[in-house]
Amino acid sequence: MLVDEDKEDIYEMVDVLKGVNLLETLKDSMEHNNLSEVKDAVEDLLISRLNLAVAGERSVEKTTFINSLHGIPAGDEGVVPSSSVATEDLRCYPNPAHPDFRMWDLPPIPIVTPFDPDVYMDAVKFLRYNVVFLTFTKTPSPSLVSVVLRAHALQIRTVYLTLLVSGKNQDLDSKRRASMDALTSQGVTQAKVYLVNPSSLETLDFPALLEDLAKELPEIRWYALLMALPTLTPALVIQKKEAFGALVWAAASLSGGVSTIPVPFVASAVDSSVAVRVLCKAQASLCLDDASVERLARQRGLEPGPLKALRVCPLSVEVTKAEVKRRLASVAEKDWSSFSSRLVQMAVPRHARSVGRSFTAMLHALNAAIDDMASDAEKILNFCSERAKDCRLSC
Repeated sequence: MLVDEDKEDIYEMVDVLKGVNLLETLKDSMEHNNLSEVKDAVEDLLISRLNLAVAGERSVEKTTFINSLHGIPAGDEGVVPSSSVATEDLRCYPNPAHPDFRMWDLPPIPIVTPFDPDVYMDAVKFLRYNVVFLTFTKTPSPSLVSVVLRAHALQIRTVYLTLLVSGKNQDLDSKRRASMDALTSQGVTQAKVYLVNPSSLETLDFPALLEDLAKELPEIRWYALLMALPTLTPALVIQKKEAFGALVWAAASLSGGVSTIPVPFVASAVDSSVAVRVLCKAQASLCLDDASVERLARQRGLEPGPLKALRVCPLSVEVTKAEVKRRLASVAEKDWSSFSSRLVQMAVPRHARSVGRSFTAMLHALNAAIDDMASDAEKILNFCSERAKDCRLSC
């Protein structure tokens, strides 16, 4: 998919919240009755509005890397096609499950002398991306190093040197050292090169790269990224639950149960609609729908039936309004008079200590549902890991 120049402004990123702690920022917004900020945060997280760019020579490895970030294996519908012809086009590939999570395939960095990094960076609109992966398969070219140096000079922190390698390559340490030597010899100090297997992101350095991303991105962007990434490891599932915790709090706040909201109570139909959107997002994020489970089975060489059978939560299989309303009603019927004062203080703004039934029901129903769905996702990943271990032992 090529994006027309006149549409580019649509994809410009504006961080609506850049607080160190998203939940505390949202509470502060509620304190000051700035509901628009809370609504913006909910929408941002629900649609995962992100722009990630992958720069470097166009190659099978680069294409595989983009597809893996989308969670799409080769041969599947929506896969990014390999480009056999070097092209100067700037290509945009929205994620099929999260359309506002866009991967940008940047044109190759010209290997010419002299090379002006500003010309290239302006041409690809380098500053608009939330994250840029500078990829290479051997050692970084002098032109790529110039882009690194310019990014450092502009204090762009979310630029990552990514050495794409095959999992079969047994000489990874020497490849990393050669890349580091090329960088330091050209003036790049404190460089970090991440070894990434583009077809198996859960291995090598990609988990460490995500840890560094979590430190550098504004928290709302990190949470949005977490929600859009495929479920690579059980540890990532736990991180996704943390991200959904902030989304659930914000959604519950907007449901009408907190006294700072002018409308004292919102109809259950409105609450259930918001809850359905949150849980549909959770199902897609945790890769629990039939298509995602079947895709994972193909990636791991397994039959999909046993994986599907591990989904014991009905919402993991299908998010229906009937099931969501049932869960909301079940929680709302409980007696919350003994609700822990400490949890109240953690959950709501300081001057809104009386927790309404709508807020409480939404908060607990959604958190419980996401816990159940995350448990199913962890079981599926653990099953895959065990089968892979059995296969290695038998070989």
